[in-house]
Amino acid sequence: MEIKPEIAERILLLEEKFKNSGQDMGSYLDGLLYDKYLTYWDYISLDTLLSLQNPKTHFPDEEIFLTYHQITELYFKLILHEQQQIINSENLTAAFFVGKLERLNRYIRILINSFDVMIKGMDREQFLQFRMALLPASGFQSAQFRMIEINATPLQHLVPFKQRNNFSEYNSIEELYENIYWKQGGIDLVTGEKTLTLKQFELRYTPRFLRIANSVKERTLYHRYLQLPESERNNKTLIEALRSFDTNVNVNWLLMHMGAAHRYLNKDNKTIAATGGTNWKEFLPPSFQKNSFFPNLWSEEEFNNWGKEWVTHLFNTEK
Repeated sequence: MEIKPEIAERILLLEEKFKNSGQDMGSYLDGLLYDKYLTYWDYISLDTLLSLQNPKTHFPDEEIFLTYHQITELYFKLILHEQQQIINSENLTAAFFVGKLERLNRYIRILINSFDVMIKGMDREQFLQFRMALLPASGFQSAQFRMIEINATPLQHLVPFKQRNNFSEYNSIEELYENIYWKQGGIDLVTGEKTLTLKQFELRYTPRFLRIANSVKERTLYHRYLQLPESERNNKTLIEALRSFDTNVNVNWLLMHMGAAHRYLNKDNKTIAATGGTNWKEFLPPSFQKNSFFPNLWSEEEFNNWGKEWVTHLFNTEK
């Protein structure tokens, strides 16, 4: 049988590839002969994927709650994947930065736009019952979201707003981490002690968070932007993409959680405690936290009004 020239060319290229890596091409060709054709379900491990939803109660809507959180974590994984490419880029340009930020904003927008699944897609009475079987687990314990924050900005920007002026880049990573804003959300309002939710989270992830924070020191998205040449830093498309990512994560994403908490945890003007004992009314509102990954890109007036539209947003979600 005559071998087509284009096939012969590819064989020669493959032979060169395997020769350079010290491998025997014939063995790999044997592998191709014996290998089965790839299927969609095997490629994405579909059976395994669909086996990962294991509700703890008999309430049907817990499956929705569980599955949506797993989907969310997969998108967080994609966000971290893109952040790492920016952080590790040796020859970072505004164009490359913008391309990655477009992906980051796309992923977080998908989560924001799909959050109606959580706000309107579950029966309230079912939620209030099955949530009790999940204690002390809480979305507060999403380690990937905390990693997204650490990759995005120096830790001094993640200190609680009222204390932020007391810290700077000269404080140690360990000291800044000890004072990071989200730890306040894991304090029992009655006793003032750490909740089990926070204790579990710190025990499991503190070493990893500190390793990540040290590895991205002066290489976060905030730093990589500042390290660009001035002409690149002034790129309007880049600035707008950075501002969009900032508001998507630190305002819009939180607003959607506020909408869900308002629907499920507010009744007759009484606040129901969030899962794990966190105080969502003090912890979630972006206007209280005033977290910003890129504070240098906002005017004083914009920052003073940071996230205040959450009241209007909640009003609209109730319509």
